[in-house]
Amino acid sequence: MAVGCLGTVRRFFYGLLTAVLLLLAYGGYTAWQIYDYGRQSSARPADAALVLGAAAWGERPSPVFRERINHAVKLYRDGRVRALIFTGGTPVDGYPTEAAVGRRYAIQHGVPAEAILTENDSRTTYGNLVNAAALAEHAGLTSFLIVSDPLHMHRAMMMARDLGLEAYPSPTPSSRYQGLEMQARFLWKETYNALVYRAFRSLS
Repeated sequence: MAVGCLGTVRRFFYGLLTAVLLLLAYGGYTAWQIYDYGRQSSARPADAALVLGAAAWGERPSPVFRERINHAVKLYRDGRVRALIFTGGTPVDGYPTEAAVGRRYAIQHGVPAEAILTENDSRTTYGNLVNAAALAEHAGLTSFLIVSDPLHMHRAMMMARDLGLEAYPSPTPSSRYQGLEMQARFLWKETYNALVYRAFRSLS
């Protein structure tokens, strides 16, 4: 009896250990996918650069958001896109939305106001994409270069393709996430978010 119980416990332990190791391996593979995908950038033109929101500090974009805006402005100047779509609401009522801050900054840097669309309500990457897609459809824009930080691109592109968007990656060539510790934290966060998104997507 005792031997049988010991065998059961041992099988349970080995099964649990195997599951943990498989989960860690899958997480490591996902982290590598995220890192590797962030180095890929499409060279093709599109109708619009769809800029995913990031924090705004009052009327000013945060350093992370500024890098995204600068990249989108360059895409416009280079003739790669004919419009910019800024996304993102505000976490605090009474403050400018992320999209409004992006629009203002882009205009200050030479992009005409009529070439800019803003989506001022979303607070998540998925919300950014859903609301921007509706806005773009109304404006007759059908193809997009998704602009965000390199480590954010993998998850953003998964969502864009799930939404049926004709979208291509255009990560910022520079990022404010510098240093091994900061990049590791961002990579861990994106790995976790990607795993959660995949899990919920498979259940839907």
